[in-house]
Amino acid sequence: MLERIREGSQGPWAMIIIGLVVLSFVFAGVGSYLNSSGETVAATVNGEEIGLNELERAYQSQRSRMESQYGESVSALFADEGYMQQFRRGVLDSLIDEKLVEQKARELGLRVGDDQIRDTIRSMPEFQLGGQFNNDRYLALLRQNGYQPSDFRDFLRTQLTREQLTRALGVSDFALPGEARRVFDLQAQTRDARYVVVDAAPFADEVEISDADIQGYYDANITSFDTEEKVSVAYVKLSVDDLKGDVTVSDDDVSAWFEENKDQYRDEEQRRVSHILIETGDDEEAAKAKAEALLAEIKGGADFATVAEESSEDSFSAENGGDLDYITPGMMDDAFDSAVFSLKNVGDVTDVVKTEFGFHIIKLTDLKPETIKPFSDVAGEIRDNLITEKATDRFYELQSSMAEVAFEVPDTLDEVAAIANTSVETTPLFTRNDVPAEIDNPQVVSDVFSPELIEEQVNSDLIELDASTVMVVRVNEHEAQRTKSLDEVKESITASLRSEKAQQAAQDWAEAQLAQLESGNAIADSLSARSLDWETVENVNRGDQQLPRNLLDTLFTLAPAEGKSRRVALLGSGDVALIELTAVHAPEAADDATVSAIRQRLAQANSQSTYAAFVKALRDEADVALGTAR
Repeated sequence: MLERIREGSQGPWAMIIIGLVVLSFVFAGVGSYLNSSGETVAATVNGEEIGLNELERAYQSQRSRMESQYGESVSALFADEGYMQQFRRGVLDSLIDEKLVEQKARELGLRVGDDQIRDTIRSMPEFQLGGQFNNDRYLALLRQNGYQPSDFRDFLRTQLTREQLTRALGVSDFALPGEARRVFDLQAQTRDARYVVVDAAPFADEVEISDADIQGYYDANITSFDTEEKVSVAYVKLSVDDLKGDVTVSDDDVSAWFEENKDQYRDEEQRRVSHILIETGDDEEAAKAKAEALLAEIKGGADFATVAEESSEDSFSAENGGDLDYITPGMMDDAFDSAVFSLKNVGDVTDVVKTEFGFHIIKLTDLKPETIKPFSDVAGEIRDNLITEKATDRFYELQSSMAEVAFEVPDTLDEVAAIANTSVETTPLFTRNDVPAEIDNPQVVSDVFSPELIEEQVNSDLIELDASTVMVVRVNEHEAQRTKSLDEVKESITASLRSEKAQQAAQDWAEAQLAQLESGNAIADSLSARSLDWETVENVNRGDQQLPRNLLDTLFTLAPAEGKSRRVALLGSGDVALIELTAVHAPEAADDATVSAIRQRLAQANSQSTYAAFVKALRDEADVALGTAR
C-alpha cells in the first residue's frame, strides 16, 4: 500500500498539483509581504511620529501602576477587549498631548542645561541607596531598561523641557485675597432655619393605581425587568500545595542537592574600585594621551582621588574621588571587568583601559572575598524547595492526564476528579457580576458563559488559574437571560408607583402650604391636621450630618430676600420637606494663613483649568494622524 502511494505521488498529475500548491504559497507569501504596511507608528503629531514601541511602553507602565494600586480587580477589566482598547486610546491621547507641549516648548526656545539634568538624576530616589546617589545602581537600572546613559540624559532633557512650560503655565494663575475671603465666607457661614418633614406614607392611601399606569410603567422601564444570565458550575481544582503532603525528601537528598548547587549559596567576590574616565570624543588619540598623562601623575605619587575630582569626565563619581562602590564580576564592561579582577592587592592601579565609554584608570580600594553559606543555614530552605519541586513535577503529570480525560470523557468530571484525588465541587447559580470567590477568574467566567459549555454540556479545557493551580469546569445548570413578564413584576411596579405618587401628593400638599406662606397666611392648622410641627435648627454648616442631605443642600440655596427664603425639597427617603431660612451668620474674618491656603487651592484649580484649555487649543490647531496599527 505504501509503495502504491509513493508511486502515485511521483506521477505527472501529482507533480502538477504539488506545483500549483507550492506556487500558491509562494505568491500568497510574497503578496502578503509586499502588501504588509510595516506600520510602526501609533500617531503622527505635526509631522513627528509616536512609535508603537513608545505607546506599548507607556501602556505597560500605566497598566502596571494600576495593577499595583488596585490589585487583581484590574485583571478582570483588562480581560474586557472593549475596556482595553479604550484604555490604550487614553494612553495614546496622553502621549499626543505630551508631544504637543514638547513641540511648543521647543518653539518657545525653552532649554535645560547639563547641570540641571545631573542634579535631577542625583536626586531621583530610584538611583539612591541609603539616601545617597549610587552610580552602580544608576548604571544597572539603565541597562535593565535598555538605556545608555546618553539616551537617558536625552530623554530626561525632553521631559524637563516640557515641564518648564507646564510649570510656567501653572505659576501664571493666581487668586486675589478678596476672592479667597469670599470663598471662605461662603464655605464657613452658618444658617438658622425651620422645616417640616412631610411623611409621604399617609398619602399612599389617597392615590389610585390603574392597570394603565402599571402597563405604562412596565413599557417605559422594560429593560429594568431583564434578568441576568445565570449558571451553576461543577469544577475540579488541583494545585501544587495539594500534592506537597504526598511528597517526601530525605536528608541525603538535601545534602546532595547542596553539594551540586553550592554556587547558589556563594557570595561572589566584591571589589570596591575608583576610576578616572576620559571620554573618547572626536579625537581618540588625544583622549588616550591625556589618560596616559594622568596615569603617569598617579604613578609619580599624585593622589588618585584628587586627580579624579579634577580630571575625570564621569561627573557623578568624580565628586567622590572616582569611587564606584563595590562591583562583582559581570557588572561592568568586559574590558573594565577584566582589568579590575586582574588587580592583586588593595591600592593597585591598572594601566589605561579602553571601553565603549572612553579610557579608564582604575584603582582597587577594597576587596571582599567570596563566601559560601553553611549547609545548616540553608538545609530547611533546600528541603522546602525540593518538596515543592517534586510536587510540581507530579502536578504537571496530573494536569496533563486531567486535560486528556476532560476531553476524552466530556460529559462528566468524575474521572478528572479521580485523577486529581479530589472531589467535584459545585457552586450555586450566579451571574457574571456575582462570581463565587473560588472560581473568580476571567478565563473561567468566559468559559462557563460560553455557548459551547452551555449548549453542548461538555467539560472545559484545562484552565490555568496561576502557575501552580489548574481547574476543569462544566456548566451544571443554566438560566438564560429573559425579560420578566408583567405578572411577575406587577406587585413591585404597583409598590413603586404608589411610592412615587405618594411623594408627588406630599409635594403638592407642601407646595400648597408654601403658597399660603408666601401669601402671608398661617398654616398652623394645616400642619396640625396632619400632626406636623415646625422643627428649628441653628448655626447649621454645610458639613452638617444630622439633617437629610437634600434638605441641607436646599437650605444653602435659599436667600434672605423676600420670596426666596422658602422652598420644598424632595428627600431621598421618599418624603418631602418644607424649609424656611430664618437667619444667615457670617463667620469671623479668616486669618492670613487660612486666606493663603484658600488662595493656593484656587490658584491650583485655575492652573489645572488653564493647562487643560492650553492643551485643547494646541490639539485644535495640530495636525494629528492616528496610525492604523494601534
